[in-house]
Amino acid sequence: MKEYSIDINGEKLTFQTGKLANMIDGSCVVTFRNEILLATAGMSKEPREGVDFFPLMCEFQPKYYATGKIKGSRFMKREGRPPESAILTSRLIDRPLRPMFPKGMQNEVQIIVTLLQSDATRSVGTLAITAASMAVQLSGIPIEAPVAAVRVGMDENGEFILDPTFEQAEKGDLDLVVAGSEDAIMMVEAGARLIPDEKMIAALEFAHGFIKKLCRAQSDFVATLDIKPKEPTFQEHDEANKEAVDSFITDEMLDSIKGIGKKVLHEKVEEIEKALLENFAEKIENEELSEKELLYFFEKKWADRMRHNILEKNVRLDGRTPDDIRPLSTEVGILPRTHGSGLFNRGQTQALSVVTIGSPSDAQLIDDPDRPEFSKYYMHHYNFPPYSVGEVRMLRGTNRREIGHGMLGERALEYVMPTKEEGFPYTVRVVSEILSCNGSSSMAATCGSTLALMDAGVPIKSPIAGVAMGLVTDGDQHKVLTDIQAQEDFCGDMDLKVCGDENGITSLQMDIKLKGLSMDLLKEAFAKAKIGRTKILENMKATIAKPREKLSEFAPQIIQIKIPEDKIRIVIGKGGEMIQGLCLKYKVKIDLDDDGTVYIAADNTGDAEGAKKEIESLTYEPKTGDVFDNAVVKNIMDFGAFVEYMPGQEALVHISEIADHRVKSVTDELKEGQLVKVKIIGIDHLGRVKLSIKAVNSRD
Repeated sequence: MKEYSIDINGEKLTFQTGKLANMIDGSCVVTFRNEILLATAGMSKEPREGVDFFPLMCEFQPKYYATGKIKGSRFMKREGRPPESAILTSRLIDRPLRPMFPKGMQNEVQIIVTLLQSDATRSVGTLAITAASMAVQLSGIPIEAPVAAVRVGMDENGEFILDPTFEQAEKGDLDLVVAGSEDAIMMVEAGARLIPDEKMIAALEFAHGFIKKLCRAQSDFVATLDIKPKEPTFQEHDEANKEAVDSFITDEMLDSIKGIGKKVLHEKVEEIEKALLENFAEKIENEELSEKELLYFFEKKWADRMRHNILEKNVRLDGRTPDDIRPLSTEVGILPRTHGSGLFNRGQTQALSVVTIGSPSDAQLIDDPDRPEFSKYYMHHYNFPPYSVGEVRMLRGTNRREIGHGMLGERALEYVMPTKEEGFPYTVRVVSEILSCNGSSSMAATCGSTLALMDAGVPIKSPIAGVAMGLVTDGDQHKVLTDIQAQEDFCGDMDLKVCGDENGITSLQMDIKLKGLSMDLLKEAFAKAKIGRTKILENMKATIAKPREKLSEFAPQIIQIKIPEDKIRIVIGKGGEMIQGLCLKYKVKIDLDDDGTVYIAADNTGDAEGAKKEIESLTYEPKTGDVFDNAVVKNIMDFGAFVEYMPGQEALVHISEIADHRVKSVTDELKEGQLVKVKIIGIDHLGRVKLSIKAVNSRD
């Protein structure tokens, strides 16, 4: 067993190998504070045939035992399908590591990070990235350089916090994940409360300082070990096919592939591909050339030409310059019966976002293995059906990409959503349907969500827009692209998504295909992204500038009242009988907080008011001087009458308090079932209420 430890901001971080999981190529146990993770990395001996991509599989496995929990499901206690948080962490591991492997590898590589122990006070996602990188280093699988990641928060004074707790991240204005190598930043994921672009850049620089230290520690540990390098299989290409493509395909033919629509581009590509294959049909038939290889080299040549035209001529496939945004159009209220809807179009990318407003009980209860249980009152779900890209394929449920893009759109707006504490006791779900896509669909979903929320009357603090930035570089020169379309994303070097308003950022996501980006280039991309999202916001605000004054008439109406905490049990009733009866009687939903706050949701205000009145009656605390107009005489005695002045609450009106004159017999003045006005004239030391009819009449 070998160990290596370093100090990270006053805390000890330890890498250990040789003790656990020794059958796999590389395994590492990483310990930091109370978190312990096991990371393993393995490579298949034989390549996966027929793949034109690197078959890397990254999995994060949180375990309930790691935090001393047993799964909440009554019927299923074993971990099953990973929660969304685990899927998002698996994507976090994949994104910075993938570009560091040699291009053309065909062997399957599997990285599994298992959470063995945690105190559930902090996210372990960044530690999982560092652990995964260390496992790959120990396995001998070829990789360019170590990768590490850190999380950064921000306190109330604007000071950065390394590895914030869940509570610090929730209360602060920043929750940032940065991954990179010793030389450059490679991946960014962030949520922020409209912080300035300059502050975000400073946070990236702060994070990279710790990333460098973690990367150096991995290299230093590996240097102490005797690790045998593995020899993977790489995809091979026959140069004869490249020469054939070069001899037939001219720059003029490649430059003819242009147009504003994806379909137009595909048709022109298919036309040239057909001509290419027909020209070499005899050699393909004689197996002197390969159809697959010819198409591979053609696609590569086209990508190189597209990049050349951007770098040298400032011209993109659709004729735009690097800074241009595609034509925009926005619309709201296109689904008038829903609570709110927004349609966002940018070029050929179209997102329809729909808002549904519910009561507090509609919140999503999150029971993740690696953090305390909590409720989500705002959710954004993203759907990417096959027809959005003109394809026909089976629908097989939500995939990782949809979960990731949904969370990106959710983070973009969660910092500007109103809260219960601010007087907005609703649960809000937004669903973004991507109806057509030619790049930047997650940013279209963000813009569509803003439109739909404002159409629904949800009082968001600021409208939010998003823009996707790209990059093309040959090492000597570069061009940052605003509002990238699909082909520019596929053939480009960066995908940077920035969401916010004119003044600040609410969410950020960056992935690159290079070995890293310089800080100067990142600053340039941020500056252009701010210009881009501001232009998009101008278009959106021309359609709807701010949230509607009232919630949609079809949304539930919620009345909020406060009752004494010791009265909560009365409203709930034995076995929930009282609260269930009220919900059925008035057709409402009733939610209670531990502090005595009651939320009554109904389709119309009348039902909510009826339930409110009855709850106030049930929880009423008598006060001297209170008057009740419709008290009911329940029981007549010789010395007075018992009167129900509130539902379920009775008190005595003494014979001397019935009238101004002397009453010989109670029955001369009152009958059972009679409605009378009464006033509380006192409460004795035992809490018994004294009522008077005479005092009301005297008042009148």
